[in-house]
Amino acid sequence: MNINYRLLLPDESKNYRSIRLESLAKFPEAFCASYEESVKIEKFRLETDIENQAQDRFVLGAFADAELIGICSFVKDENNTGNIYQMYVKGEFQGKNIGFGLIQAVIDEARKRCNGISIFLEVTHNNEKAYHLYKKIGFSEVPDDSGEQENGSRKMYLNTTD
Repeated sequence: MNINYRLLLPDESKNYRSIRLESLAKFPEAFCASYEESVKIEKFRLETDIENQAQDRFVLGAFADAELIGICSFVKDENNTGNIYQMYVKGEFQGKNIGFGLIQAVIDEARKRCNGISIFLEVTHNNEKAYHLYKKIGFSEVPDDSGEQENGSRKMYLNTTD
């Protein structure tokens, strides 16, 4: 099995939609969106971004041969910060370091597009597997008085100039 990571192409926006809905259906506790609400949305914002190849918003895919098996999106904010969203690798491909490679590819692409950017992400409090993956990559937990964000997630941070 050959794994590669690359930006999704304009004609792959429907593949993105399919795997995004799968992530919400199979792991609802890991995301701040619901499958039931999302399936009603005619077109996701990131589908449009993929089709238009937006500079400040992109989705990378992990591919096993030609099959899309994972997604991870990046959205740039103001002040040279950005956020990673929607990290997901299909269940049968988890535990094979594909998620690590996918996150690293997103960080590398964000670095190329936005020199010296600080990247944030949130991980739900019960998703220890993802939390430890992000720590292994170099993310640090953002200090918070309560220890958790309002929605029960932990915010993490990575400065790409370090």
